[in-house]
Amino acid sequence: MYKIVRNFLIAMAILVAAGLVAVWAPDRPVEALTARWAPQPSQFVAIDGMRVHLRDEGPKDDPEPIILLHGTGASLHTWDAWTEVLKAQHRVIRVDLPGFGLTGPTPDSNYQMPVYTHFMRTLMETLQIKRAVLAGNSFGGDVSWQTAVTYPDIVSKLILVDASGYASSAKSVPIAFQLAQMPLLSSLLRSILPRAVLESSVRNVYADPSKVTPQLVDRYYELALRAGNRKAITERFVQNKPGHNESAIQLVQVPTLILWGGLDRLITPDNAEKFHRDIAGSQLIIFEKLGHVGHEEDPAATVAAVQAFLGH
Repeated sequence: MYKIVRNFLIAMAILVAAGLVAVWAPDRPVEALTARWAPQPSQFVAIDGMRVHLRDEGPKDDPEPIILLHGTGASLHTWDAWTEVLKAQHRVIRVDLPGFGLTGPTPDSNYQMPVYTHFMRTLMETLQIKRAVLAGNSFGGDVSWQTAVTYPDIVSKLILVDASGYASSAKSVPIAFQLAQMPLLSSLLRSILPRAVLESSVRNVYADPSKVTPQLVDRYYELALRAGNRKAITERFVQNKPGHNESAIQLVQVPTLILWGGLDRLITPDNAEKFHRDIAGSQLIIFEKLGHVGHEEDPAATVAAVQAFLGH
């Protein structure tokens, strides 16, 4: 009997160890990720003590470039399809925001909104841009409109794609976001990250999960492993709560296009109506069959709306 119990425990220990090995995912240095995720025209620029990953494409003499800002857990690659269309006539700049992508964490682990709006001003100064169109999805939309409020002279237009800004209740939250907001589990996830968790989270924000390819999951998964990013997302959730400055949305004074997925379960379409109500003269387009990342899910339809808004 003793041998049976001992052998059972050994077998269980082996299974647990094998399971941990399967999901063991320590931080990866940025150098290990650069070859795949930062080919030309990627560049790295020193901004606010960080080595910031960005892409700057299209005609450099464009007087009002478009700056595209991704959402939580994403990267500048989320805008690949939009950029292919827009760069023919516009200077298009994409950037991995602090705490995400290949840019990675801030030097002081500060992820409050003033850090991001100051970052945007410094980014534009570094690239010698006086005024720009800011377009952002989700958290990137939050950064966009808050930059327009804080530094109105540098923003000419806004494009908000399923943007955050209001305190609201989601109908469904990706599991990766849920785990990142649980102190004990978020610490564990800094060393253990099942790829299935990322896949489930990406599928969650698509209205049509069949459009989520293995290559897309690879991108989200590998960039989540960039050294410091998992800790950064946990700290940003603590430091930067949606809705903390929602009364300031009424202060937006620039032409604004609001694009929203009618099937967005993370930031539901009633938020689109609130933005439309609070930003005077704004335009609102609801894409009834899209989810939270409509610019990825149906880039052709969403970028066509952007072109119409910009006039070409």
